[in-house]
Amino acid sequence: MYDQIKEDVLYIMLYAVVMAMAITASCYLLFRRGNAFATDVTTPLRLRRWTAAFFAAIALNHLWYLPILFDDSSEDIIIIDLTGGLFDSITLFPLALIVFLTMLQDRRRPLWPAFVMMLPIFAMGIWSVATNSYALLPAAYAYCLLMGIGLITYMIRALRQYGKWLCDNYADLENKEVWQSFLVLAVILLVFSVYMFTDKGPVYQYSMQVICFIIIFHLLWRVETLSDLSINNTQSLSAEEESTALENIENHALSPAVHNKIGELLQLHCIDTHLYLQHDLTIHQLAKAVGTNRLYLSQYFSQQGITYNAYINNLRISHFINLYSEAKAALQPFTAQQLAHQSGYRSYSTFGIAFKQRMGQTVTSWMRTNSE
Repeated sequence: MYDQIKEDVLYIMLYAVVMAMAITASCYLLFRRGNAFATDVTTPLRLRRWTAAFFAAIALNHLWYLPILFDDSSEDIIIIDLTGGLFDSITLFPLALIVFLTMLQDRRRPLWPAFVMMLPIFAMGIWSVATNSYALLPAAYAYCLLMGIGLITYMIRALRQYGKWLCDNYADLENKEVWQSFLVLAVILLVFSVYMFTDKGPVYQYSMQVICFIIIFHLLWRVETLSDLSINNTQSLSAEEESTALENIENHALSPAVHNKIGELLQLHCIDTHLYLQHDLTIHQLAKAVGTNRLYLSQYFSQQGITYNAYINNLRISHFINLYSEAKAALQPFTAQQLAHQSGYRSYSTFGIAFKQRMGQTVTSWMRTNSE
C-alpha cells in the first residue's frame, strides 16, 4: 500500500512537516514555562506533560515509518510496518486516550486502563511480527472498532458528569469545557475508521497526515486555553466524593429555617455586594464569603431547582437588564458588549448563550423589542 506514495514528493514533504511539527510541539510543551498565546491562562502541568509525550510518540511513529518511503524490499517494508504497529499499540493509542482523560479535572482518573485495553492489540502485534504476517489484521481492526465504540460511550458519560460538575462549582465556564475536543477526536476516529476499512491507497496515507496535522494544532490550542481548575478549587471534592456527600445531606433536607437563612446570607453577601460580578467565582469562594458549608450551599441551589452556574448567570443577566434600563433612561451611548462586560462576563458569546437560555430570545431581539 506504500508503492503509490514512494515517489510522491508532495506526500514526503507533508510527512516531514508533520514530523517536525510533532517534535517542535513536544519540546514547546516540555520546556516552555507558561503559554505563548493564552498568556492569562494557567494550564494543568499534568496535561502539558502527557500531551508532550503524545506529540513525541507521533514524531517517533513518523521516524520509524520513514524508511518505508525509500526502501524497495517488500520484506523489510512488512517488518517495519508490523513493528511500527506494535510500537503504536503501546505508545500512540494509549497516550491519545490519556491526554483526553487528563482534560477532565473533576477527579483524578486512573490511567493504567488505557494501556491494559491495548494488550490484545499488543499480543496480536507480537504474533504478527514473529510470523511476519498480516493474518491477524482483520481481528485487530475489529477489536479497535469495538474498543472505539466502548470508549465513545464511556466518554459521553464522563463528559456529562464533568459538565454537571462544572455547572455545580463554577460561575464562568470559559476555558473549562472540553466537549469540543471530544467532538473533534470523535470525528477524526470516524474518518480514520472509514479509510482503515475501505481504502489503503494514497487517500488513506494523505488523510492520516492531515489527521495528525489537525490533532497537533487542536491539542496545542486545547493545552494553551484549558484552565488549571485545581488552582482556585484546592479544597473541592471529587465528583464521586461530592455525589456521596450530597446524597448523605439530602437524606436530611435543609429545614425551612436553614433554607431561608442561606437565602438571607446570599442576599447580604452576594447580591447586595455584587459579588456575583467577580470573574471565575467558584462555589467554594461564595460559600466562604457567605459563611456556610459549600455542600449545604449546593443543596440550597438543588432545592431551588437550579445549578450554581445558573444562579450566578441569572444575577448577572438581571444586572445587565438594569444597566440597559439605566443607560437608556439617561440617553447614554452604550453597546451590548460593554454592558455584558460590566455584568461579569469576559466572553460576549458566553453571555449571549446564557441570555438566550434565561430570556428565551437573543440579546439583539430583546434589545430591539425593549427599545420601542
